[in-house]
Amino acid sequence: MTKLPKSKQELSKDSPTCDSHEVHLDNVRQVQPEIIPKHKAQEMADFFGTLADPHRLRLLSALAKQELCVCDLAASVKMSESAVSHQLRILRNMRLVKYRREGRNVYYSLKDSHITNIYREVACHIDEPEI
Repeated sequence: MTKLPKSKQELSKDSPTCDSHEVHLDNVRQVQPEIIPKHKAQEMADFFGTLADPHRLRLLSALAKQELCVCDLAASVKMSESAVSHQLRILRNMRLVKYRREGRNVYYSLKDSHITNIYREVACHIDEPEI
């Protein structure tokens, strides 16, 4: 079952706010050194933007299981080989997948354990029941 996103008005009703608008400087000073720089925030937004496509996530789900050639990936996700190649190019540019050649075939896999872990953690989070 897919949940629809809540409207801004519904979100504001659900989101508690401060009763007083007093800034706690000690808290601000503690957290400021941990806030990532804008350029890194942009890189991370681009990374997550790449993951915001359901076709690419389906490809990652197949590659989380095992290395596959483009032909097998296309058949697995029921997409054309050219569409899969296009999505793989995007994933490669964001360093999410890697490839190797074996003869005339190109085999893809997830780039490293970080990508595997991100994919699995998000999948587990989505499967958690809402409390």
